[in-house]
Amino acid sequence: MREKVWLFFILILVLAFLTGNLVYPKYLNQGIDFLNWKFNLKIPHFWDVPFRLGLDLQGGTHLVYQADLSNLEKQEYSSAMQGLRDIIERRVNLFGVTEPIVQTQETGDNHRLVVELAGVTDPATAIKIIGQTPFLEFRERKIEGEGEEQKIYFEPTSLTGQYLKKAEIIFNPSTAAPMVSLQFNDEGAKLFEELTENNIGKVLAIYIDGIPISTPVVQEKISGGKAQITGDFTVEEAKELARNLNAGALPVPIKLISQQSVGPTLGKASLEKSLKAGLIGFLLVIIFLILFYRLFGLLASLSLAIYVLIVLSLFKLIPVTLTLAGIGGFILSIGMAVDANILIFSRMKEELKEEQSFSVALEEGFRRSWPSIRDGNITTLIVALILFFLGTSFIKGFALTLSIGIIISMFSAMFITKTFIQLYAKVRKIS
Repeated sequence: MREKVWLFFILILVLAFLTGNLVYPKYLNQGIDFLNWKFNLKIPHFWDVPFRLGLDLQGGTHLVYQADLSNLEKQEYSSAMQGLRDIIERRVNLFGVTEPIVQTQETGDNHRLVVELAGVTDPATAIKIIGQTPFLEFRERKIEGEGEEQKIYFEPTSLTGQYLKKAEIIFNPSTAAPMVSLQFNDEGAKLFEELTENNIGKVLAIYIDGIPISTPVVQEKISGGKAQITGDFTVEEAKELARNLNAGALPVPIKLISQQSVGPTLGKASLEKSLKAGLIGFLLVIIFLILFYRLFGLLASLSLAIYVLIVLSLFKLIPVTLTLAGIGGFILSIGMAVDANILIFSRMKEELKEEQSFSVALEEGFRRSWPSIRDGNITTLIVALILFFLGTSFIKGFALTLSIGIIISMFSAMFITKTFIQLYAKVRKIS
């Protein structure tokens, strides 16, 4: 048992060393630089991973787009909005924006797309990054009325840019004229095959942003999901069209309805205030533990410090986008970690009052406090998961950091704190 406690203690120290340097590797890397210079070594730096900061801490731009789903059936709304989200996310990634947040929101009959671009503080630049991504659709030629009163129009079909897989420039082997080749995904290939089969000898127009760019006549049913856009293109025009299509033809039209910027100065101030609040809260918790529980409180404080390092390391490794709400969730989880230690110590006091030996009080304190710790944390974890899956971006951040903190707090209380107390008992030879 003695050897087991020492082994656990060593593992905890290694864990503390690794997580501490992962959170703040500056001093270790400076030491490595000194050794490399002094002894002509080539020791690599410790892994330096930055924290990922959200819009409110780093500064950036918040855009809200309204999606027009009027031409879709209600059962198609969800897939169309998901396709829209994926396309816009891919679009901003092409411009090198670091970890954009693109989410869909539904409020009554309003379907919106929320885009948060951390680090992009100029709304005009952000809007340009989103760009005028073309809305690609295929329309069937329809005739209404008879004789001279006939009205010819093109009716939208279910085949849109949502099903577009790839576009590239090709050249006609006979005339060397540039064309744009389209390739649809499996579902798009089926829709395209049905459309061409039903419109043989008729015009199947291709529209981008409501403007017809080609009105070819279907000669035969086309299978395989491949087609060409032909027209009086120059090579540059064909390249530009292919680029726009590859960037993502939207499954539905969108309109910018709101834009908001958070300056880097405001973001920096928010970050500094958050860190200050977290540090003050952490120190107050440690003072409370030491005043009320003396030596055990000191051991719990050491356990809590390691807990903080583990959680912050996970924030870097997962990685978690930290927002003000996310930091709030983390601070709240510190309180829950303390609560677990208090339950354990209170139970141990009760056992010692019954004149139990220290080792028995220790084991019984942890054993009997575990159901309360488990049930309380699991209940909170369930609420956090509900918030994560049903909440908006800031609520998700709060729920995620709280969930991670809850899980690690149980490990910290039941393993790290217990190991420290057991080691203290062994060193002082208390039984």
